[in-house]
Amino acid sequence: MAEEKETKSIDQATIEMIEKADQDGVRMVFSRAETTKACPIGVEGSCCSNCAMGPCRVPLPKGKEETPEEKKKRAGVCGATAETITARNFLRKIAAGAAAHGDHGRRVAEAFLLAANGESPEFQIKDEQKLLQLALDLGIDIGDRSNNEIATDIGETLIKEFGKQKGELLFLKRAPLKRQEIWREQGVAPRGIDREVVEAMHRTHMGVDQDYQNLLHQGARTALADGWGGSMITTELQDILFGTPSPVFSQINLGVLKPDEVNVIIHGHEPQLAEMVAVVAQDPELVAYAKSKGAKGINLAGMCCTANEILMRHGIPVAGDFLQQELAIVTGAVEAMVVDVQCIMQGLADVASCFHTKIITTDPRAKMEGATHMEFNDRNATESAKVILRAAIDNFPNRSQNVRIPDNRTGLIAGFSHETINYLLGGMFRASYRPLNDNIINGRIRGVAGVVGCSNARVTHDDIHVTMVKELIKSDVLVLQTGCAAMACGKAGLLVPEAAKYAGEGLASVCEAVGIPPVLHLGACIDNSRILIAATAMVKDGGLGDDISDLPAAGAAPEWMSEKALTIGQYFVSSGVFTIFGVNWPTLGSKEVTDFLFKDMEKLYGGKWAFEPDPIQAAKLMIEHIDMKRKALGINKARERVLYDMEMRRELESV
Repeated sequence: MAEEKETKSIDQATIEMIEKADQDGVRMVFSRAETTKACPIGVEGSCCSNCAMGPCRVPLPKGKEETPEEKKKRAGVCGATAETITARNFLRKIAAGAAAHGDHGRRVAEAFLLAANGESPEFQIKDEQKLLQLALDLGIDIGDRSNNEIATDIGETLIKEFGKQKGELLFLKRAPLKRQEIWREQGVAPRGIDREVVEAMHRTHMGVDQDYQNLLHQGARTALADGWGGSMITTELQDILFGTPSPVFSQINLGVLKPDEVNVIIHGHEPQLAEMVAVVAQDPELVAYAKSKGAKGINLAGMCCTANEILMRHGIPVAGDFLQQELAIVTGAVEAMVVDVQCIMQGLADVASCFHTKIITTDPRAKMEGATHMEFNDRNATESAKVILRAAIDNFPNRSQNVRIPDNRTGLIAGFSHETINYLLGGMFRASYRPLNDNIINGRIRGVAGVVGCSNARVTHDDIHVTMVKELIKSDVLVLQTGCAAMACGKAGLLVPEAAKYAGEGLASVCEAVGIPPVLHLGACIDNSRILIAATAMVKDGGLGDDISDLPAAGAAPEWMSEKALTIGQYFVSSGVFTIFGVNWPTLGSKEVTDFLFKDMEKLYGGKWAFEPDPIQAAKLMIEHIDMKRKALGINKARERVLYDMEMRRELESV
């Protein structure tokens, strides 16, 4: 039985809490994954439920080639082919992911405007330099105007990007010129963020767009509206409002919970609530109130992507990733789990009913049966956060004796924003990506890989991420991470400089010289736009081609789960990056659609998709791609070192 449990995770804290959940009779995500099997037809995208004549299932026959006549028979009631159905489903997932990131961005833009206009006094401009740089990027006058006046113009300009009906998103101009030309040639330069999502939903309605290639082009445009729109706007405004991350040391895993303090976990994605809770948790009055209830203090920990936000800006420890949210409650030591939006399991309420933990929802868009709703108000942020914390403190005396906190926590360094990487590589006065480019050109660093995305209960928790990343850094590939992928590697000890021992000789030498880990934490899933900016900076600094598609780089989401992950993957593919996913792939029900994504898309966009569930094989595919790009750039072979004598130097000077 113990061996069976260990296959669910490679993380010891997770294994221990799964055992405790079994002993306590608690049903959670790992047990539900055993009894709730994935639909083999739905997982391949071969089921259409877009009208009441269905659902229509059109699975691909296994082990035989279809004749054209047989293919025509494999259609829905309306005649929609497997290609149309699969492409529609794929586009709908992209639209949902773009909507999630876009709605996050809109809320941040609204909070940003409240702060700029003085209507939310608790939130202030924290990064003046980035504020001014963004104003210059957007063509907003600086002059002798106040920061708040400039911020108001920025907020009003960017919030219009969501509803824009004509033209192109402003941040598309940040991409390399060649990349912009490709988008325009393909007709996928996004207009407004909301417009592309709405059009995607319209096209996938019964009886509208029935050409799978046309549907997939809209998928590219919708995803780009996220990566170079919603997500990028969010990251920029969050940095200005809450501070641009810089490297910070903290700890991760369930062992960060404390047996003698009020444990409050902040879970979700939007940082306004978490930022304010992080501030008021230090309020002497609230700490004294916690002590009056028998606790020694207040211990705040993060979960999922909110954890990444408050980790990289405040150093607040991370309790766990997506699959550990229920396990934190199983410890019996959590007084409240405070949630906002995205990746919140409904099973939390059932698990919490077995313990004393309060589940507190805070956003009107995301309520949950069995939870307590305490709405967070940006205009009255401090008092909202205090009310929530008081509720958690009041729950401390209700804690039972059934408490077991795993003794597992690992140190990690987080907060490598684009600006930080720029500074670390070049210093204050010559900040640039040139040293990174030079080390790629000279071969010390083979290339760069973004390994991002969720954790998924259909595979062994954390194993796929850690195995892939170790294989990549062993081969001198620098790894950039966000989201739950970063948490998996953090728990495995890969987000500290000492992890250079797992890296190849070349990458290790660079890490030791600069003082960075071989795996860099760049933030939450919304912050994948930082990787786009970093890739563009590499192109602009020269020596590695004139487009993102020329870079010796690849991306992966080996344990993806969320529709947001597909959107992220598609905006990387549409930006010219080879991107590989694991676990399963949602278009395998149509060979034509899959071939278009895996082959033809590269001819159009310079990037393509791939599917490989084995992490070692996936890493090898990424390394092969990186080597192919190195060869195309002519940097695949070490250049012979020539010692010049005076005659040779004179010849150079005369040229």
